[in-house]
Amino acid sequence: MAAGRLEGKVAIVTGGGQGIGRGIARVFAAEGARVLIATRTEKHGRSAVEEITSAGGKAELCVADVGELKDIERAVAATLATFGRIDIMVHNAASFLGGLVEGYSETDMETVLAVNLKACFRLSAACIPHFRKQKWGRLLFTSSVTGPRVAMPGTSYYAASKGGINAFIRTVALEVAREGITVNGVEPGYIRTAAMELLADEAGMAQMAKYIPLGYIGAPEDIAYAMLYLASEEARYVTGQTICIDGGSTLPESPVFLEELPGVKELSGSAQK
Repeated sequence: MAAGRLEGKVAIVTGGGQGIGRGIARVFAAEGARVLIATRTEKHGRSAVEEITSAGGKAELCVADVGELKDIERAVAATLATFGRIDIMVHNAASFLGGLVEGYSETDMETVLAVNLKACFRLSAACIPHFRKQKWGRLLFTSSVTGPRVAMPGTSYYAASKGGINAFIRTVALEVAREGITVNGVEPGYIRTAAMELLADEAGMAQMAKYIPLGYIGAPEDIAYAMLYLASEEARYVTGQTICIDGGSTLPESPVFLEELPGVKELSGSAQK
């Protein structure tokens, strides 16, 4: 595994055992970073570490639930103990629990907010002192198009947490901007992960793809390479921003314009006729 844009850097990736987080950990390691994977499921985490190390990269596992403050502190401490420093923090772990707001669950709401949003505060507070000492650091977050850009019934906990992440990114970016620390995020659309495969079979995903302008569902690497850019020196002048990576799914005014319907006509120049 050849070193590259993150040579010499140390990254912690939450939720790095599968899906988008695993893709991020894999790409970061391929670019020379030493990676600590913080994930709740040991089986997934060990598999991810083995995949990276077998390819010549460096990775370690810390089994942790980032919805718990003590686990966050332990994961950051493990990164420092194992690699001696920390340069990049990627908060990717997420909880997706649904339900209509009128029948909301206190337990589910607290779980989603703790994992998705509260962990942003806790991870950042734990990492910033180390970034400040070295005058360099990257705080990166996986947000979503759901909440900041679009809405879906039954996802109020999740959408609110992701909207909160975007607001958090902008505010903290200002707080640390003079200290060599940047704060950014990525807003994924539909990405093929194990979690998505639980929600839809191949026929269902093919139906979803019909409403994506590029015509297909994205892969974890599509998010990982955006994170790689934001983590690298190439993005040194970027802070307080999110990058939407959704295959264009949030662009159409209505999904009807992506369907080949007899009643939909070419609009170019029609306003002048």
